[in-house]
Formats: sequence, C-alpha cells, structure tokens
Amino acid sequence: MTLHPSQQWIVPPETVAVAKASFPKGNIYIKMYEQLGQLYTDNDFESLYPRCGQSAMSPAKLALVTVMQFAEGLTDRQAADAVRSRIDWKYALGLEITDSGFDHTILKEFRERLIAKEKENLLLEKMLLILSSQKLVKARGQARTDSTHVLAAIRHLNRLELVGETLRQALNELATHAPTWLLTQIGTDWFDRYGSRLDEYRLPKDKTERSQLALTIGTDGHHILQAVDEATNLPQLRELKTVKILRSVWVQQYVFVKGKLLWRDRKTTGMAPNKQLIESPYDPEARNATKRDTNWTGYKVHLTETCDENSPHIITNVETTPAPTIVSECNANIKSFPLPPVMKSSPAPPTKMSCPSPPCKVSLPLSPLR
Repeated sequence: MTLHPSQQWIVPPETVAVAKASFPKGNIYIKMYEQLGQLYTDNDFESLYPRCGQSAMSPAKLALVTVMQFAEGLTDRQAADAVRSRIDWKYALGLEITDSGFDHTILKEFRERLIAKEKENLLLEKMLLILSSQKLVKARGQARTDSTHVLAAIRHLNRLELVGETLRQALNELATHAPTWLLTQIGTDWFDRYGSRLDEYRLPKDKTERSQLALTIGTDGHHILQAVDEATNLPQLRELKTVKILRSVWVQQYVFVKGKLLWRDRKTTGMAPNKQLIESPYDPEARNATKRDTNWTGYKVHLTETCDENSPHIITNVETTPAPTIVSECNANIKSFPLPPVMKSSPAPPTKMSCPSPPCKVSLPLSPLR
C-alpha cells in the first residue's frame, strides 16, 4: 500500500446538519473536533507506507478511530461498525452520511504498521502537541506516575510444568525444522513423556517421584541443547526462539555441581530473582510480582498524568514493563514531551484496569547455559 496524503478534511454540510440535529447540545466527539480540530494528518504517518503500491486509507482517520475505539473499549469489528452507523463518529472523521466505512481488519494492519516502525507513541505525542497549544498541558507543571497490573494471557505453571512445557515446545519446533536430525537424538519414551501437554493432574503426586521427573526432564533438555550446539551442519537450530527460551529456562531451573545436574533449590543452590525468572515458555517476558495484596503474572503499566489544580488531568506517558519494575525505576525511562512536567510521587493507590491490546514489552538479559 502507498499513501496519498490529504492534509485537512472538512466535515460535509449534510453530516454537520444531521449531527447538530441529533445532538443539539453536542457530544464528546463533536466537541472534540470543534475545540481541538483535526488531531492527526496523513503526513504524520508517511514513514509507515512505501512509495508505491495500492492506495491506503487515510492513516490520520485510522489513528482517530483507534483513539475513539480505545476510549469506548470496542473491538475492531465494533469500531468499524461505529464508523458506518454513528453520526458523531462520522462528524469527527469528516465523512459523508453515506460513507460505508472500511473493513475491520484495516485497524489491525494499521497497528501492526505502527509497531513495525516503532511509532507506537506517535498518537499520544501528536495529541499532546495539540493539547499543549491549547494550554491544557502546562510547561513545568506537576505530574505523577502510578502503576497497575496487566495479566499475561497465559495459564499459570508450576516449576515442573514449566520445564516440561518448555522442552515440549522446543521439540515441536525442532521437529518442524530438522525432523530427521531430531529422531536421531531422542528415545521412544520421549513420545510418551512430551507427546501431550504437561498438566498437574497428569504429574506424579509423590515428592520423590516429582523430583526424579524434574531431573529426567532436565537431563533430556540438556541433551537437546548439547546436541544443538554440536550440530555444526545445522547452525540455524541454535537461533530458534524456542531453543533460546529452553536454554534460559534451564539456566534458571538447573545447575551443575561437581559435574552432576541438580534441580535448583532456593536454600541450597539458589534461584534467579523474579525480575529474570521466566514463568511460561509461551510468553517469556511475563514476570511474577506482588503489589500490596495482589499477586499476578504478567506486566505492569505505568501511567503518568498531570495533576495541576484547576486543570484537567491528562496522561502524558504510558510505559509497560515487566511486573516487578517499580515506579522509581520507570521514571528514569519516561520520555520527554514538548512540555515536560515536573515529576512527584503519587499518594494514591493504583486503580485496577485491563489491557485492551498486547502491550509493548521489555525483555531482561539472561546468562548463557554453562
């Protein structure tokens, strides 16, 4: 797709007439357009599109739809239906009454373009510039940062399930890329052990049997990692994502002492801190944390908002980090906007909230398997 930018849109007279008749006192989107004008222009997103190809829909309008979609908690399909059916949305977007809108999948493609070009913050930055010009965000004003939890879309795994599922995932990907090689590395009992998902109800209940199974899985995983390292004719196997996750999990869950593989224990061999511990091979950046009475596995979103008296509170920065990250650590990474506020600590407890879309993630380095 290629972009043919349109700098300014004008609300059609018929749309204005119907909107004013439907909302004689106005509504949030009509007032937004009248007070702030056009929030985005196509040129703001020019770097997202190639120079040739099929004409793309106006990214400025897609950006505004994305903002309104988030404000109302709508799915892509619901947002696309709102563009077709709601007069207040047509007014804010400068569309004709008869405009049939677009397919809902375009919204997903637009978000993917933003992420691919690392322009996730562009929508907020452009909006803050307009709010600054309206003196709604003050230079050197006061602001506060607080955080709340975001749950990872994964099931909770205990340590035994974690190592079993991590190895099973790696074996599945290795079977796709080098099936013949893999058959020479595994035994027939591996199919029984890793053929199905490892669930607690299928695992042994006896503590000794569980410890023995953990060591068996550890030995199998170490054998696979060693075989991958020695497969000089298949160097691409070492770069597989699941193999890298396997290596990291094995560093965290196992240790060699005097040449013997041991299942790590917090009292004897020690464990990695929560900031590094992988909780699931299916989301290796999710971490476990506790804040007050809440324990969760996932991430933490840090929201910075202005808090000047007699002024609206406006979010100026959003940052998603691993769950154990504290606010003071996040403050150092907060990006500066045209009118950066002065930070102060927040006296209020966080408000629980859900994450409508996959968050931007930050990974932590892990030491290699030795």
